[in-house]
Amino acid sequence: MKKNLLLAAAMLSGLFATAQEGYTTVNVSLQPQYASQVYYKFSTNTQTPVAASGWDLSFDKAAGQMAMGGIHVNDARIRVFQAAGTEAGYATVDVAQEATWTELFNSHLTWTEGAFDNADNDAPLAYGWGNYNMNSHHVDGVIVFVLKFADGSYKKLFLDDFNPYNGEITFKYASWNGTAWSADEVKTVNPSTLPSSNTSVFFSLQTNDVVTVAPADTAWDMVFRQYYGPVVSNGQTVMYKVTGALQSPLVAVAQVAETGNTGTTPNLPAASAYSNEINTIGDDWKAFNGGGYAIDPANTYYVKYADGTVFRMYFTSFSGSAAGTLSFNYKNLSATAGMEDFNKNSFGFYPNPSVDKNITLIYDFSNSISEKNTVSIYSMTGAKVFETELTNNSGFYTQDINLSALTSGMYIVTMQSGKGSVSKKLVIQ
Repeated sequence: MKKNLLLAAAMLSGLFATAQEGYTTVNVSLQPQYASQVYYKFSTNTQTPVAASGWDLSFDKAAGQMAMGGIHVNDARIRVFQAAGTEAGYATVDVAQEATWTELFNSHLTWTEGAFDNADNDAPLAYGWGNYNMNSHHVDGVIVFVLKFADGSYKKLFLDDFNPYNGEITFKYASWNGTAWSADEVKTVNPSTLPSSNTSVFFSLQTNDVVTVAPADTAWDMVFRQYYGPVVSNGQTVMYKVTGALQSPLVAVAQVAETGNTGTTPNLPAASAYSNEINTIGDDWKAFNGGGYAIDPANTYYVKYADGTVFRMYFTSFSGSAAGTLSFNYKNLSATAGMEDFNKNSFGFYPNPSVDKNITLIYDFSNSISEKNTVSIYSMTGAKVFETELTNNSGFYTQDINLSALTSGMYIVTMQSGKGSVSKKLVIQ
């Protein structure tokens, strides 16, 4: 038994040496001319690429009953203009008058405001693209929009009605063929019917239907794509199409001025340093220097989950539109955060991946003053699927765990001792 414990101790030491040794390198391809948008998840190190041309509009779920969600445009490939302030103007839209239209943009700070929500509408009960009707309690459309695509083509769009009772949004649109508008297409979408795992429903004006784009909300932390953000030019701030990362509403990010790989474990940012603004990472980690792009070595980012897990990342390369590639390094700092009650090399498990749904926990509470020590296992959706209590004894100990009740997939194993915790990824095959 003593020999087995010594072996376990050696394995544990090796496990943590590997985990702390360095950073994981991630290479992301947006494809030449940024033909793809890529969703990324730190805890699983997974990428979900989608075609940038695969969607045109997104409709968000309402925040609550009788509320309205935001409506976004795919600004990687479409510009939005406000062409008229009344529905009557829909019939007389003239693309030759583009210079007189007002350009609108998705918010670069929050997912709750899309370009259509930011329409210039000063009515007393205005909701951006429409006005609240006190009799029907619907939102009636009043603003006429024109979408200009990257290939120079146009579509006019009118958001006609939002029904807060059932969540339906009705709209119509037509295409410009160079001399006249096509017959109208009339559609209704209902974001409230989405699965609980998704916030937005995506719509393609090309296929005239709802399309699948983003993975489940819990399956991505940031999306690499083109979008419009504020840029200072000749002393003035203008909205300009940039390429960068927009964070999920489920994470918070702190930007810190420090070099990338510090060689030592950095101090975690204060809670007040974290932001939910979606462009906290954004695009300012790089700069065009005339012959290519230079990475700003002082920009480092900390991405925090709701459960306290923190990932530290810094960028290492960006190719520009010709190749559409970028790379960054990241590291899970959770194993070194909040370790007041036990040593950071005190917990591990093997094998990982587990083929037979059995794992062996390895732990040492020599430096712990807590009377209660638990190991919990969570699914990737945050649901606790297993928990057990560990005996607080000095020295290395092992405990076999049978996880036959769990399905194959990715899990997070969290060791909690007093105020300290360690989280590690487990794969069950």
